[in-house]
Amino acid sequence: MVSAVCAQEPLHRYRIAFACVSEDPSVKLEGLGFSCSEVRRSFELAARGLPVELTFYDNRGERGIAVSNIDDAIRNGAELFIEYDPDPVVNAEAGVRLKAAGIPVLAINYPVPGAPLYAADNAAAGSIAAGALAHFAAANWRGAGTVAVIVGGASAAASTEARASGVSAGLRRAMPGIAITRLEGGSVERLEKSLNAFLAAQRGKKILVAALDDRSALSAKEVIETAGRINDCVIVSQGLDRSMHGGMHEKREISPDNRASIVLGAVAFYLDRYGYDVLPLALRILRGETVPAKTSTRHMLVTSANIFREYPPTDLN
Repeated sequence: MVSAVCAQEPLHRYRIAFACVSEDPSVKLEGLGFSCSEVRRSFELAARGLPVELTFYDNRGERGIAVSNIDDAIRNGAELFIEYDPDPVVNAEAGVRLKAAGIPVLAINYPVPGAPLYAADNAAAGSIAAGALAHFAAANWRGAGTVAVIVGGASAAASTEARASGVSAGLRRAMPGIAITRLEGGSVERLEKSLNAFLAAQRGKKILVAALDDRSALSAKEVIETAGRINDCVIVSQGLDRSMHGGMHEKREISPDNRASIVLGAVAFYLDRYGYDVLPLALRILRGETVPAKTSTRHMLVTSANIFREYPPTDLN
């Protein structure tokens, strides 16, 4: 008897294009501390072991370049296009041009007409922060006069405003009647001035500080420490970028070794891990499966108790 050995068909590798608004490191996504290069790196890491070939495009924050990137991906045989750009005109063009080419689209954080969307849930993240602040107050400041302040938000972007609204709604549910002040966002200098004035006006009060991004949280912490009010304040941030979780040889604001920090924790957005969520969605689309019209990021409060589970003390994610 002669046994036949059949050659195995080579695994098809799907050609996926990914375009991000700008690789300029000064461009921060969603008003948080993450850059396109961090998102791209997450795709590179997540692609290991998957049947995909990735092509990356830098839209450079320019509408014309973004549209030409779409056209280049079509010419080069992309089988799926992932767009991460806040410009509605770019996203409308992506929807029209890629539909005409028969190429499916997956949008990140900003809708592309007719395409599934993967997005952060800013309102839910704000609510998580509010819950953490309210729980801290109930456990540590019962009976004390307590007020809340929302700081940060360099722009009036919809994502930032949704986080602020989530914080306000969550605090009012947990602590009916609490006074909530929204301080003007913008520069560190503006935050320092407005927060110092607020602290001076709230003598004898305990203060819950909801920061809309990590930079604002660290700036607020410095102001509070300088004003000598560390026993009166606690901060919960949004984002959990490297300034909070650090790397192997970097300072970690949130760490079991830094339990004295008035930064209680940060709500994780995981932009630096988007690839691990988005690429499986892309593969499902390419295989003809139905995916939800919207998939939301998993948000959670990260504190010194769970930071090493979410971001182990190593430079490798």
